[in-house]
Amino acid sequence: MVKTDSIPGEPTSKPDHIAAIAKLAREAAGIDIAMLSLNAKGLPESVPIARLHGESPEFDSLKRLAEEWRQHPERKTGTAQVDTLTSFIDLTNRHKTADSAIFANTDWKAPALTAVIDYHAVEGADARWLKHRVHYAFPLSEQWKTWVATNGKPMAQADFAQFIEDNIADLSSPEALEVTDYEAKFATKIATPSELVALSRGLAVRVESKVASNVVLQSGEGQIVWDEAHQGADGKSLKVPGLFMLSIPLFHMGETQRVPVRLRYRIREGSTIWFYQIYRPDVAVTERVTEDYEDAMSQTGLPGFIGKPEPA
Repeated sequence: MVKTDSIPGEPTSKPDHIAAIAKLAREAAGIDIAMLSLNAKGLPESVPIARLHGESPEFDSLKRLAEEWRQHPERKTGTAQVDTLTSFIDLTNRHKTADSAIFANTDWKAPALTAVIDYHAVEGADARWLKHRVHYAFPLSEQWKTWVATNGKPMAQADFAQFIEDNIADLSSPEALEVTDYEAKFATKIATPSELVALSRGLAVRVESKVASNVVLQSGEGQIVWDEAHQGADGKSLKVPGLFMLSIPLFHMGETQRVPVRLRYRIREGSTIWFYQIYRPDVAVTERVTEDYEDAMSQTGLPGFIGKPEPA
């Protein structure tokens, strides 16, 4: 009896036998798998390719087929959108690497902080993907949106009085340096919250009154005298300060910011039209964004840059 392992041409080891069967199967299917050697920056040394047999052999990548069996993503990608500075700092700390960086867009109309987790390395010429990010768009607080929405819009006496009453919690007494700076700059008086409330309530009493005279005192305050013939007004003058201070968070769950507001009025056909003007809102927002940006750099230990990162 002849042993099969002694037949000429027959593989003598099991692995070789399996390899031979696999080779025959590939040839029968018209497919041959080979390794393609590469010598290019940013690519592996070699990649598998499939050669399709035929009169004009074609080559195809096996990566698409291999991706079907991937058990986890090849790398971290995507942009996390956070709503608070605290979340921005915490999430950046969770994912940061030695090469991560923070970018600050200080445009007061659309401020934002962006942490690029997979940013380009400081050392070495290899580029990174820039596709893993944390983005904080400084969502506006409800208080700031309320004051901005009515900024510069004329209001009747009753409406202005009601607006001050509704938002009294946002008012703040001026600090000593603010009194010195703003009163000298605008040649007027800064009102305390109680003075502004007294003004608004006084206006409410005289809603239907007619203005008899309007003068500016040496202190810079405006002085309005109502016609006592209307609704039994007592004829006493009402001093109108030219400024008041807000102390509110500009952004959702953010730190409070002190914002000066100019108080204005116009006399129209015997009635007073009131409005206010937020003084340099761009400065207030930029100051807050800059402080938060510096805080983010400090708490993450990452370098920061003013501007926008490269597109991913």
